[in-house]
Amino acid sequence: MLLKPITSEKAVKMIDLDNSLLFELERKYNKIEIKKEVESVFSVKVDSVRTMIRGNKKYAYVKLKKENLAADVATKLGVI
Repeated sequence: MLLKPITSEKAVKMIDLDNSLLFELERKYNKIEIKKEVESVFSVKVDSVRTMIRGNKKYAYVKLKKENLAADVATKLGVI
C-alpha cells in the first residue's frame, strides 16, 4: 500500500488542530487495512479513519490517539 501524504494548507491545519493526517491512496483499500498500515509504518496508535472518494482517488483522514502527535509523524514525512 502506498500512502501519499497531502501537504495542502487544510492538511497542515488538521495536523495542529485535530491531530490528524491526510493521505491519498488507491480506492481498493478499506479502513481496517489503512489503520493497520499507518500503525505499522509509523509506530503510532490510530484512533479513527475516515475516507473520501473523489474522482478515482481515495483520501484517508487518519486521526491519531492523544499520546501520539501528528506533528511528529508529519515532521518525519517532511510535511511540516
